[in-house]
Amino acid sequence: MSFNQYISFFRQMLAEDLVHKETFNMHFPHFAFALTAVLIWVGNTIVSKLAAHEIPPGTIAFERWIIAFLVLTPFVFRSAWKQRETIFAHLPKLIALGALGMAACQGMGYYAAQFTTATNIGLILALVPLLTMVLSSIFLRELPSRTALAGSAIALVGICIILGQGSPAQLLTQGIGLGDALMILAVTAYAGYGILLRQWQIPLPTWVSVYAQVGSAVIILLPFFLLSPEANMTASNISLVLYAAIPGSILAPFVWISAVQKLGAARTAIFMNLIPIITALVAAAFLNENLYTYHFIGGLLSIGGVVLVQRAPNRISVPAAPTAKVKEKQT
Repeated sequence: MSFNQYISFFRQMLAEDLVHKETFNMHFPHFAFALTAVLIWVGNTIVSKLAAHEIPPGTIAFERWIIAFLVLTPFVFRSAWKQRETIFAHLPKLIALGALGMAACQGMGYYAAQFTTATNIGLILALVPLLTMVLSSIFLRELPSRTALAGSAIALVGICIILGQGSPAQLLTQGIGLGDALMILAVTAYAGYGILLRQWQIPLPTWVSVYAQVGSAVIILLPFFLLSPEANMTASNISLVLYAAIPGSILAPFVWISAVQKLGAARTAIFMNLIPIITALVAAAFLNENLYTYHFIGGLLSIGGVVLVQRAPNRISVPAAPTAKVKEKQT
């Protein structure tokens, strides 16, 4: 290789290095946004556990969303009013989304926290991509790839190890604990929420849609609030509610949506896999929860399986019947 070729080679390497650095620097704030959302959600899991025996689940679920609704009102109400015809046209769908993604998912999470650990909550939350794939294959006729199926099997083994406390066979004799069962229902509701959100494509600005969903969730959760025993609200309890209402319900979605818009959904979703790891470490440090070998083994299998599901090739859509297509167009 001549001297000029060496110079050309090193110039090319330097140029590529500068491009990678510029790309990283350009996206760094958005990586930071995604990580911030993850850390807030981890904090929300810890808050759920701290509130478990201090605030009735029906109370904190309702108060969280009504505070979020009131905080959003000055910023979103005017835009929502301008979009009121579209909101009313899609009101049943917005109510369904609020019921699944906010009332059911978050509400059951608070009930679950009374019976299971924050570590288990974090690990079960990691199953959202897997459950999304399962529901998509059932309701959207999307066939998962072999890689996704392999990842599903690995994740399922991992979660069985965790729920069976190291002995999956124990699930056959003793069943799943109430808290873990409620969390599985909660994340299934959230997976359904994600599918419907993608399927319906409601023609509203993001925050107007969120505002309408939050309003729906408040109305749905009101009976649970009224039927809950009176809560002894202290300064520390109020701080738990405020954390769930503002960082947990407004700030985290804002920075997450910002990250998705710049990084793309697939790249941003990888950060979700940090939730069970960080949750386990924080719960051990601040809640004195014990970490056992089965947590590490089951957690690695579950997260590894979910990563395979996320990285699997695009799923194949099975065409629906022609009559179903006609109905979709008419609606």
